[in-house]
Amino acid sequence: MTAPADLEARPESAAKPRPPSPARRALRAFWREIRRAPYLLLLPGIAWLVLFFLVPVYYQAKMSVSSGSLETGFGVTWSWSTFSDALSEYDEHFLRSLYYAGSATVLCLILAYPLAYTIAFRAGRWRNVLLVLVIAPFFTSFLVRTLAWKTILSDNGAVVGYLNDLHITNLTATLGLTEGDRVLATPLAVVTGLTYNFLPFMILPLYASLERIDPRLHEAARDLYASPAAVFRRVTLPLSMPGVVAGTLLTFIPASGDYINAQLLGAPQETMIGNVIQARYLKVHDYPTAAALSFVLMAVILAIVTIYIRRAGTEDLV
Repeated sequence: MTAPADLEARPESAAKPRPPSPARRALRAFWREIRRAPYLLLLPGIAWLVLFFLVPVYYQAKMSVSSGSLETGFGVTWSWSTFSDALSEYDEHFLRSLYYAGSATVLCLILAYPLAYTIAFRAGRWRNVLLVLVIAPFFTSFLVRTLAWKTILSDNGAVVGYLNDLHITNLTATLGLTEGDRVLATPLAVVTGLTYNFLPFMILPLYASLERIDPRLHEAARDLYASPAAVFRRVTLPLSMPGVVAGTLLTFIPASGDYINAQLLGAPQETMIGNVIQARYLKVHDYPTAAALSFVLMAVILAIVTIYIRRAGTEDLV
């Protein structure tokens, strides 16, 4: 079978594709830049993480396997005894820190969920006012807020007087949270300070998660004759789990390494691991041990957070 005569006579140049016009080339270049823009926007954040997170972590890791003193200098000797010493000598401080942080996280969740629910579904025109009140503690420094609680929980203060009149201090003393009629310099004072200082970190993620719930889902559940408890259990709580997970993480992680509340509101027997790290850095100048303690704390928190996220069944952290 032979090709038609007109195709045989067509010149070779006619079969070649025409080059794109300048306008088309400019449009293609423009779209390539648009697709590259998100990566370019990530560069400042990546540079920030590298400079202020990865670089300090590297030097901390280097210091944790070093030996020496502040006068003679520190050198890498690959001494792993700092890690074994950190676990053997300060295990009580680690457990105490996790216990205080966990207690404060549970209390924050109990206090924050009803408040966040009210702001999201019941506040109406007062919603913005309540949100401002939630973040109002951030208008003052962390140190000032903690010192205020030192005054509130003083032995001659009204709060301790009411607790004594209601015999609540007798119960807390039986549980080992206070000592007699004294609240300050006890575990209860430390947990109270942690709860107050980190409560906004629990409220805001919970509010953001609850506010995203479509009210029509509640209406549909009520139309199906679900009780208020069933609506909360089957609709509100599951949909708010991302906020619960995010709030508990934002509360537990910084509370575990906190040292201000234990230093100002607690006694020496309430010392947390953050106090030990701070003293090793600034008072004893034992940098290798302080770095090793920091790494052990980071590893413990990372393990707890990983297990918690998997058990919670969600990674959507709002």
